[in-house]
Amino acid sequence: MYSFEPVAFVINNRNDIGDDNWGNVISEIVLSDMIQPESLTGIEDFSHLEIIFYFHKADRSKINLSSTHPRNNIEFPKVGIFAQRKKARPNLLGSTIVKLLRKENNILTVSGLDAINGTPVIDIKPVIREFMPVENIRQPPWATELMKKYWDKEAES
Repeated sequence: MYSFEPVAFVINNRNDIGDDNWGNVISEIVLSDMIQPESLTGIEDFSHLEIIFYFHKADRSKINLSSTHPRNNIEFPKVGIFAQRKKARPNLLGSTIVKLLRKENNILTVSGLDAINGTPVIDIKPVIREFMPVENIRQPPWATELMKKYWDKEAES
């Protein structure tokens, strides 16, 4: 068994754990009190960061250890939990590459983070080109269909 202390928390205006409309969410990642602001020294030299976070609001009773239709859509093929990115995963961990907008003291402001307000951040890593795939990325058509509205901008009220 492992345990982790969050290194930071997400602050944004998104409280809905819904799957779509993440396109206009700007988030602050605020370091926890146990992490020194100096831990971010040099991070502003990177355009993108990988944020690893904990789905703290996911329903543990829905954790999947097998296979399901993504988003419970029977038009999508039944695939294993490790062939999809749903929240109800064995360890409830999420990972997203975000654009770093700015760093101020112990706060990172980012775009493209699909984590709700209050989400615990487990780790922050710079995106380094040499760690990215050099080949073209291949994915099944259902994944492309599933993501069509994911990064859409939510209508302002």
